[in-house]
Amino acid sequence: MKKKLFLDDLRTIDMVYDASQEKEFDIVRTYEAFVSYVQKNGLPDFISFDNDLGLDKKGEVALDGYAAAKWLVYESGLDLRGLQFKVHSANPVAAEQIKGLLTNYIDFLNKS
Repeated sequence: MKKKLFLDDLRTIDMVYDASQEKEFDIVRTYEAFVSYVQKNGLPDFISFDNDLGLDKKGEVALDGYAAAKWLVYESGLDLRGLQFKVHSANPVAAEQIKGLLTNYIDFLNKS
């Protein structure tokens, strides 16, 4: 069984999902860790996205969950047709951007 992936800089699984689901998830805290995880392990069955991922090592705003979604769509080369996802970000505008990008792309693939 493939793991589920949880992208968030601060939250723990039990802050978003039932604590009994904790063992089903791998957690990544940064955009870079997200990309590295997917490149190493392949596309998980489910991804839970936060958008705002804090500051990077230079103290600047880090690449976010939307950047991770864009990487999946435009750069990963992976077949996303079977991807299930949820956006748990508290940022409503960014949450809609992530949902819209992934939903529209997956719908496009499924119609092709």
